[in-house]
Amino acid sequence: MELRQLEYFVAVTEEAGFTKAAARLHVAQPGVSAQIRQLERELGQPLFDRSGRTVRLTDAGKAVLPYARAALAAVEGARLAVDELTGLLRGRVTLGTIDWIRSLDLPGMLAAFHRDHPNVEITVTQDKTATLTDGLRDGRVDLAFLSLGAEPPDGIATRVVIEQNLYAAVGRDHPLARRSTVTLRALADEDLICLPKGTGLRAVLDDACADAGLRPRIAFEAGEPPVLAQLAAHGLGVAVLPESAARDRPDDLHPMPIVRPRLSGRIALAWRTEGPRSPAARALIGRARERLPAPPRPSGG
Repeated sequence: MELRQLEYFVAVTEEAGFTKAAARLHVAQPGVSAQIRQLERELGQPLFDRSGRTVRLTDAGKAVLPYARAALAAVEGARLAVDELTGLLRGRVTLGTIDWIRSLDLPGMLAAFHRDHPNVEITVTQDKTATLTDGLRDGRVDLAFLSLGAEPPDGIATRVVIEQNLYAAVGRDHPLARRSTVTLRALADEDLICLPKGTGLRAVLDDACADAGLRPRIAFEAGEPPVLAQLAAHGLGVAVLPESAARDRPDDLHPMPIVRPRLSGRIALAWRTEGPRSPAARALIGRARERLPAPPRPSGG
C-alpha cells in the first residue's frame, strides 16, 4: 500500500468521480483508476460503487477513509514540523466563507498573509454554514466565517465579527410598506423569502418561530441575500435579511426591523478545537483574529 494510492482514494471520494479527481491531482485519469484498482486488490474489497452516475463509497471504502486521511495527515504533519523548525512556513490552508461579509475585506487580509508567507497555498471556498461546519470538523476547511444561530456548533471555537439585526424588506407597493416595524407574528401570515435551511439566519428565524408557536410560510428560498432582496422588490413576498442587505436597495425596497422579539444574526470567525492544525493554518487563524475586531452591538432601532 502506497501513500499515492491513499491520496488518490481520498481525492476520488471527495470529488465523487475519477475524472475530477485526476484533474485535481494533475494526473491522467487512467493512472488514478489503475492505482485505485491496485489498492482494492491489496485490500481484497472494492472501495467504490461505480454503478451510478457518480462514484460512491462501499462499506469497505467508508471504513478505510478515516485511516487514509489520518495517514496522509500524519505525513503532512511530519513535513510541516520540520519546516516549522527551520522557520519556513508552507503548505495549504482552506478558508471557507458565506456570502454576506464584504465589509471584512477578506481579499486584503489574504493578500497581506500571502506577502508574508508566499509558500502557503490558500484556497477559498464559499458555501452555506452547515456545509462549512462539517468541513471544519473533518479537516477539509481550516478556518471559516459562519452565520450563527443562537448557539455555536459543538467542537468549534468562534469569535463574532459582525452582528446585525434581522429586517423584513418588502416592495414599495406591498401593504406592509406603510409600517415602520413588523412583529414576528405578523410575518407568519406573509409569504416569506428566506435563505435556505442550513444557514445561520434561517436558523435564527426558524428557532424564533418555534419558540413562539408559529409556522412561517416560506414562499421562496435563495442562497444569497441580494437575490432575496430582488425577489421582494418584485412583489413576490417579504424578504428576511440582515439589516445591511435590507437597506441596499433604497429605491425599491422598504426595510423594517423585526420586533417582538427582536432578532439578530451573527457572523463569526470559526475554527475547530480538536485535531491537528498545520503551522500554516495556525498562522492564518492568528492573523484573522488579530485583524478582525469585535463588532459593536446591533442598535435597538
